[in-house]
Amino acid sequence: MDIATLKAALLRPDIYPERSSEVDLRETHISLVFLTGRFVYKVKKPVDFGFLDFTSLEKRRYFCEREVVLNRRLAPKLYLGVVPITMVQGEISLERGGEVVEYAVKMEQIPEELLMDKLLEKGEVTRQMIERVSEKLVRFYDTAETNEQISRFGRPERIQQDTDENFEQTEKYIGVTIPKRAYEAVLKKTNDFLERGRTVFEGRIRGQKIRDCHGDLRLEHIFWGEEISIFDCIEFNERFRYTDVAADIGFLAMDLDYRGRRDLSGHLIDRYVSGSGDREIVRILGFYKCYRAYVRG
Repeated sequence: MDIATLKAALLRPDIYPERSSEVDLRETHISLVFLTGRFVYKVKKPVDFGFLDFTSLEKRRYFCEREVVLNRRLAPKLYLGVVPITMVQGEISLERGGEVVEYAVKMEQIPEELLMDKLLEKGEVTRQMIERVSEKLVRFYDTAETNEQISRFGRPERIQQDTDENFEQTEKYIGVTIPKRAYEAVLKKTNDFLERGRTVFEGRIRGQKIRDCHGDLRLEHIFWGEEISIFDCIEFNERFRYTDVAADIGFLAMDLDYRGRRDLSGHLIDRYVSGSGDREIVRILGFYKCYRAYVRG
């Protein structure tokens, strides 16, 4: 089924079991997200960007299932499951019988004003809130999966595959969105650290700090409800999720830095080090904050 037909059908309130009065659509380069007021239905587009491949129905079903399983680690109440989108007598139907033409991840719809990026804009994020997020992350990383295969993703030569890819993809924007001097400075510092910091990376591997992480830990993915929910992790590429816990913490710390809250960024790091006992993380956080900032840029 073509994406335009599917989009038009899922914008009709009457096809949803909850009989929504209206449906709102949010669209990204990889997903169509339909909000009914009570639930969210997330459909993956049939796209292939190299780092993800959703080109077959079977692949989209698989990655919908992976999205639910992985996100239930940090947001168990938000992810309700995977539901079929079917064709019944020539009409698109949701969660009913018929020929399956697509799949959607079904989630609880949450009030966006309680996302931490929105709370930060209103000046409502406190040090105590940062402490609670840190405590949740300490528990998560302590139990997150690690093994020999996952640990290999922490080797500097493997990490350099990602950084090299970033620099290659942004080279054409030198003088457009990034000055040549800045590009060359970040490139040199990144490569110097990867070369000279080998013992740091090796120590992180020996210390079992390479885990099945979140992969996209930003303020906008933290929901401040009755319990803290951290959602929208990377499900489509293990390369972006099998990483040092410092890459996750560094992303969140960088996000706070970028938004002018270095005080909260520093508090996050201090509380994480205190709660986890991972004092060596400070030796590599600068590298990962730089990496995450460059990706964002």
